Amino acid sequence: MLRIGLTGGIGAGKSEVSRQLAALGAVIVDSDLIAREVVAPGTDGLRAVVAEFGPEVLQPDGSLDRPALGRLVFGHPERLAALNAIVHPLVRARSADLEAAAGPEDVVVHDVPLLAENGLAPLYQQVLVVDVPDEIRLDRLVRLRGMAEDEAKARMAAQATREDRLAVADIVIDNSGSLDDLTARIRQVWEQLTA
Repeated sequence: MLRIGLTGGIGAGKSEVSRQLAALGAVIVDSDLIAREVVAPGTDGLRAVVAEFGPEVLQPDGSLDRPALGRLVFGHPERLAALNAIVHPLVRARSADLEAAAGPEDVVVHDVPLLAENGLAPLYQQVLVVDVPDEIRLDRLVRLRGMAEDEAKARMAAQATREDRLAVADIVIDNSGSLDDLTARIRQVWEQLTA
């Protein structure tokens, strides 16, 4: 089994890279998806988040109000650390279960947005970083995701710098060009990983 860490700043296109790697045969362990699962209604994770942040982070149906929680934590390092202390151990445990189910010949790609921030690079045999200049990421967040510019900047500022991510990269996937350019680069990386 080959253990790969995949990361990139918000708006870099990491989800597209993950999707294309899955189509090529990678087993994807998606930390964002798992982070949603561990705070779903009825979970211990959601109960812990509500205990820490209050009932205002719940929607009327009892599910987590992600935008409300985001406003409380992004731009507030101590509040973000409190959230991470609840969610990260739950995500790690579920990720380990998913990896254990993979076969010995599989390429297991751990899609981890906060890989650089949490010093996780040593856990993987290779680290792939999806890289895009910050001004392109900001444009994508505002134009494509509809974020307010100040919210987008706060989310970007809460993550590692571009330089910090590149410092942990074994392989860099540039996503500042076209989708065809990205697809060609992903195929090249896949061939390198599976050679």
